[in-house]
Amino acid sequence: MPIHMAATVNLVNHCHQPLSAANGNRRVTASFNEATINDGDKRSNKSTRLAKSISNLLNLYIEKPSLKNLLQRNDWNAVSQAEAKLDLPTMSPKEDISRIWREIHGGSDWENLLDPFHPLLRREIIKYGEFAQATYDAFDFDSLSEYCGSCLFNRRKLFEKLGLEKHGYDVRRYIYAMSQYEIPRWLEKSYVADTWSKDSNWMGYVAVSDDVESKRIGRRDIVVAWRGTVLPSEWYGDMQQDLEPLGHGEAKVERGFLSIYKSKRVTTRYNKTSASDQVMEELKRLLKFYKERGEQVSLTITGHSLGGALAKLNAYEASIMFPTLPINVISFGAPRVGNIAFRDELHHKGVKTLRITIKQDLVPRMPGIVFNETLQKFDDLTGTLDWVYHHVGAELKLDARASPFLKRGSNFIGIHHPETYLHLVDGYVSTTSTFRADAKRDVALVNKYCDMLVNELRIPPCWYQLSNKGLVSNEFGRWVRPKRENEDIPSPIGEEHSEL
Repeated sequence: MPIHMAATVNLVNHCHQPLSAANGNRRVTASFNEATINDGDKRSNKSTRLAKSISNLLNLYIEKPSLKNLLQRNDWNAVSQAEAKLDLPTMSPKEDISRIWREIHGGSDWENLLDPFHPLLRREIIKYGEFAQATYDAFDFDSLSEYCGSCLFNRRKLFEKLGLEKHGYDVRRYIYAMSQYEIPRWLEKSYVADTWSKDSNWMGYVAVSDDVESKRIGRRDIVVAWRGTVLPSEWYGDMQQDLEPLGHGEAKVERGFLSIYKSKRVTTRYNKTSASDQVMEELKRLLKFYKERGEQVSLTITGHSLGGALAKLNAYEASIMFPTLPINVISFGAPRVGNIAFRDELHHKGVKTLRITIKQDLVPRMPGIVFNETLQKFDDLTGTLDWVYHHVGAELKLDARASPFLKRGSNFIGIHHPETYLHLVDGYVSTTSTFRADAKRDVALVNKYCDMLVNELRIPPCWYQLSNKGLVSNEFGRWVRPKRENEDIPSPIGEEHSEL
């Protein structure tokens, strides 16, 4: 493998690690920073030149802290700003958007809503971002658990356990996915022989707005939230960068993403039907029920990283099956998914897509780091290249350097985390404005799985974990792994859709 590609794969493979891997991640990041920024050290000249070459290839701009930047940081006291908000609510009041929901939902491709950023749109994007974040917070990362790869809670308790009942949605079904590729034994998900599933992972859920929320937002909103890449087997699928035909037209999509979305095997417990089949079955059922009641219904699909890629595949399929349904995709840090024909078909089918990206994040540059939509300017010479990746929809591009609460440097792992995205969305006003002084979200959330906050805030890195890492003291004073409550144990029978 060429050395620049090896470096790229190495960086990406560290973007989604279990909670316990944080210290190793920081060592990788620190080593990269040292090789990239410290050009004054003669002993690292070769490393510096190599790192700069890699940076140029990825279109990365890694800048040294300037005096101007340092002065700006001193002018804004991040500590006092954070302390001033300790007794304030962490979300804006809910406002009625029933009259403008189509604009918020992308009816006009968010024209005049992104720069400057409309405050009502900001609140809705954060809501959907928290639905995507929930797929990480409720995921069992513990490779020593027999339930590794499942959801920690049953669907009736999911939002209650994560504090998301405030949004007014009910979870109706869980989604499970697998990959058709043979995975080497070292990529297996659990060290326990008798595991809940050797093939499948919990991949997200379908939820529906309740009556109160539906009245506020002007329609019954069905949400599909897809989980991003956190397990090695999924990275194996992610890195299959061949484009594969989607249907009978010219649209092609990345093979690994399509495999996770479409794979099924009759011998498995949770993927006798594919993730695609599970979602489409639930959408049919819900749409039939609410349309028979005469309700206006929308579909909002959200996801972070790989989840954003699966969201676009889901939107494509839903647009074919439900051609009159308003469909909207809100993705965070998502990679490219398909070629120009895939992009055009989504557009022609009326799917509205908003990509939230961070300038310093590597993942949205993939696949197609070199061969991507930028080659379209040569179409007169080359014709349309159907093997070139293209992004889809409108983009809200954020800059990690805009926040006074985030560390400077090239922490590619921390920058990609969904909580970093939500923090920057909350503080974004416009391309010419500073970070919003009255941003509501708790800054401490940024460090749930990474080390992005300035040390002066004294928020420990990777603080989000089970108490005592899940161990409890039994009646004899011995520390043991407790059994899950019966209702939280995954069961194919219990994962069917809920009663309406």
